Amino acid sequence: MYKVNETVIYGTEGICKITDIAERNFNSSVEKYYILKPLYNSSSTIMVPINNEILVSRMRRMLSCEEIEKLIEDMPGEEGLEWIDDEKKRKEEYRGVILRGDRKELVKLIKTLYVHGENQKKLGKKLHACDERFFRDAEKMLYEEFAAALNIDKEGVLPFILSKIKKEEQDA
Repeated sequence: MYKVNETVIYGTEGICKITDIAERNFNSSVEKYYILKPLYNSSSTIMVPINNEILVSRMRRMLSCEEIEKLIEDMPGEEGLEWIDDEKKRKEEYRGVILRGDRKELVKLIKTLYVHGENQKKLGKKLHACDERFFRDAEKMLYEEFAAALNIDKEGVLPFILSKIKKEEQDA
């Protein structure tokens, strides 16, 4: 069970702080809810029924600084996902990666779409709109978590990652 003031990731909503655990009366029944406030959208409030396993399963703990450092350390050696030519299958697979929120999968998705986008540029083409959206969503999810855990601005995440990778290459 989560606690008040804990910071969690809620689905694709991103980083949220649990501001309260409160009882609410809906349709003549009283239920307990986690009250979440997204860090990057303060005008929004999310209520997650504690006894709804599906919705509670969308809440994940944030990575620690050490886990982020390890993820960054592993990035250069990570292979991307296999490119799926069938657009429908690709959308289905990438949507699953986004919904699962697994950080290693997100890194692989970002890498895959970045490389494909660069190849498209060489051909004078652009990344397909849905692929661009998956790329932005994956980056947003990863960068927001890194920023919150490392206590840096979202804009500082990519330079932070690149500097860590560069330092590791120099030390090797």
